[in-house]
Amino acid sequence: MLKVALQEKLEAGLAEMNLQVSADKQAKLIAYLQLIVKWNQVHNLTAIRDPLEMVTLHLLDSLSVLHYVKVAGAERLLDVGAGAGLPSIPLAICLPELQVTAIDAVMKKTSFMRQAKGELDLTNFHVETGRVEALKNALGFDLIISRAFSEMSLFIKLTKHLLSENGLWLAMKGVALQLEVEKLGLDSSSVQIQKVVPLKVSGLQAERHLVFLSPLQI
Repeated sequence: MLKVALQEKLEAGLAEMNLQVSADKQAKLIAYLQLIVKWNQVHNLTAIRDPLEMVTLHLLDSLSVLHYVKVAGAERLLDVGAGAGLPSIPLAICLPELQVTAIDAVMKKTSFMRQAKGELDLTNFHVETGRVEALKNALGFDLIISRAFSEMSLFIKLTKHLLSENGLWLAMKGVALQLEVEKLGLDSSSVQIQKVVPLKVSGLQAERHLVFLSPLQI
């Protein structure tokens, strides 16, 4: 049965990544993945079609940042260019105390995220449709994350008005970081890279990194 195979792969992946996620949250993660599979048949939300691959490439990849988001002690997180809700929905499921907002400019993707919010009863999850540079938020966000939005310099330029005092940008990236880091240095003298940490994703051989950035303190 596919659902059992998905559950087993998720549980094994979380164990390998040393992530403690309760059984009810794991069940919600699988329900979310099944919702992606269902919508993908009509709306082409993601290029990944195999549900077992989705466990690795969607759920576990998103949750590779869970520890860092948790220890940051943030109250509000923004996911920019969230697509089908990655990594924002897995984070909202696993961290119910965190207020998570996802924004995407594509209506079918935000419609899906709103459907997921309702079906999964994610009261801490909020969805915005539109361009992030037009988004307004009086409180700002403690963490602004991007998994597949754009190069870092543009990511920062378009979201700097939304970062709260002492907030951080988190950029999920692959292996080719050097050119982006160099471009960031040229384009954005008001930003500093705090650290770059490798991310472990069970079942994935490709390199992943998480880049922590903050406004330069003058």
